[in-house]
Amino acid sequence: MPFLFRDAIGRALCPQGSVVCIGAFDGLHLGHRALIDRAVARARALGVPAVAVGFEPLPRELFTHGVKPPRLMLVADKIAGLRDLGVDGIGLLRFNRALAAMAAADFVRETLVARLAAREVWVGPGFRFGHARGGDLALLQALGAPAGFSAQAIAPVLQGGERISSTRIRAALAAGDFPTVAQLLGRPYAIGGRVVRGRQLGRTLGYPTANLRFAGKTPALRGIYATRVHGVSAAPWPSVSSFGTRPTVDGVEPLLEAHLFDFDGDLYGRRIEVEFVAHLRDEEKFPDLATLTAQMQRDDAQARAILLQYEPQRVFA
Repeated sequence: MPFLFRDAIGRALCPQGSVVCIGAFDGLHLGHRALIDRAVARARALGVPAVAVGFEPLPRELFTHGVKPPRLMLVADKIAGLRDLGVDGIGLLRFNRALAAMAAADFVRETLVARLAAREVWVGPGFRFGHARGGDLALLQALGAPAGFSAQAIAPVLQGGERISSTRIRAALAAGDFPTVAQLLGRPYAIGGRVVRGRQLGRTLGYPTANLRFAGKTPALRGIYATRVHGVSAAPWPSVSSFGTRPTVDGVEPLLEAHLFDFDGDLYGRRIEVEFVAHLRDEEKFPDLATLTAQMQRDDAQARAILLQYEPQRVFA
């Protein structure tokens, strides 16, 4: 298991040196993966740990008042994804006012040199860091030379002639363009978590759901979707899911509710992943539960028809 740290300033973690890559890593898309793969390969060549350094919360979440900007993944999934990509250490630095005010040169001295003994630092195209985004690759290189590390940026990773970015993925999710999202991520878009108890309303309406919370964050998509649930059986289980605040019953917190077709079992406490296949409609407020239930029946039929293309033997009539 990789070691995890949250503080920019503290005891030395890699006295033998390290190779560091820095980024937000929201979504762990193909651009992020190329950066991490480069750092891991260089770390293996040098015989030192590979360390991925990011920030939690994301910087844009700290500086936005009111509704926070949407994000692609939660912390647990980010840590699991970074681990699977082979890093030896993960820094999710607490991004607060103090860290935001830290000068770029101080970040280099305190974090990259004192904590991580960086021998190489790898960043993505257009990388900026430090107070008021005052640091860039050129500054990293200038400060790194006397401190004993080199700094380089990977080449942009393109798809369709345009650089892959989390911003581009959020736009594709908002448009319901899941094929493009999968191309940018290198995998279908999914949200994972442990099933929690809800208000049991779906069960009373004949549509029991497995519910996942989004940890107080703003999701990058909202509406009703044809989905597949992983972690229930050997094959993904076809389903229809609602992701939103449930305005018909005056909900507030975003909740992902997956109704697994013809499933009979207890999923509370189990970790699952909900893979999004197609957008069916936007979330809306209905005048009463009877109208809501009628629409849920139509959603069910539409999702089944779409999912027949994926696993016809698993989409029950």
